[in-house]
Amino acid sequence: MKHLTLTIDYDELSYDELTDTERLLVDTAREATERSYAPYSHFRVGAAILLDNGEVVPGSNQENVAFPSGTCAERSACFYAAARYPKSKFKAIAIAARGTDGEFTPVPTAPCGACRQALLEYEVLAGEPVPVILAGRDVIYRLPSVIASLPFAFVEF
Repeated sequence: MKHLTLTIDYDELSYDELTDTERLLVDTAREATERSYAPYSHFRVGAAILLDNGEVVPGSNQENVAFPSGTCAERSACFYAAARYPKSKFKAIAIAARGTDGEFTPVPTAPCGACRQALLEYEVLAGEPVPVILAGRDVIYRLPSVIASLPFAFVEF
């Protein structure tokens, strides 16, 4: 038997350490949490995707009593971006969440596996790494790419 270890590099930042573009994405993702429809989980998530045409596309989670008929914020944003701007490539994504108390989560909330896989499809289409910014209230993580969040991803390069 061989034991291996898998690690990823990421940055831990404060809001003030973000670039202007990253702050715009985080602000847009945080604003998108207000448009979340989460009457069951009361966990509101927002996402914002920067496209290579300069557009910033927001998304928010949308729940449905017929679980799992709803969709997460990340997929809401990426599917809308692809439908609205089919020739544009993803450049970056930011994600923020409010807990059941209505406040931003103190630490970042990562996308679910289905969202990671969906976002990875668009990273492959982009042909280059798509940075992921996970914004908590007290700390922000910046991953260099979607693939960094999904070890052993199902993808063909």
